[in-house]
Amino acid sequence: MLPLRYAPHWRIASILLLLAVLFATLAPAAWLWSGRVELASWVANLDKWAHFVAFVVLTVWFSGLYRRRSYWRIAAGLATFGLLIEICQRLVGYRSADGYDFAADVAGIALGLVIALAGVGGWGLRIESWLDARHTGT
Repeated sequence: MLPLRYAPHWRIASILLLLAVLFATLAPAAWLWSGRVELASWVANLDKWAHFVAFVVLTVWFSGLYRRRSYWRIAAGLATFGLLIEICQRLVGYRSADGYDFAADVAGIALGLVIALAGVGGWGLRIESWLDARHTGT
């Protein structure tokens, strides 16, 4: 992890973010899309896009907290998380596992890494620096 002053807080936020993604992928679809049938029918492959966007966000999130040399670990960990999601979806009766979902996860990880390498990575240090400057009034 980067030398973050608020590292315990970032870890807790990371766990909560992962749990939120896991909940969203395992919740019955009716919970998430109830009353939004028009949207679901309007956007083709909405589930794949949701997987893609979630993994872009997760990758950018973790790239902000870890050094660049750890990006391969972030990618491997998130790919494993994507596989875990598919296994869990297979185990619950109201969701189904889909290899295309995992492909969307991996594509999201790839784009997230591109974004991180383009200069967004390490954002946690910049946020903490901004917070410290704001707190000290400099």
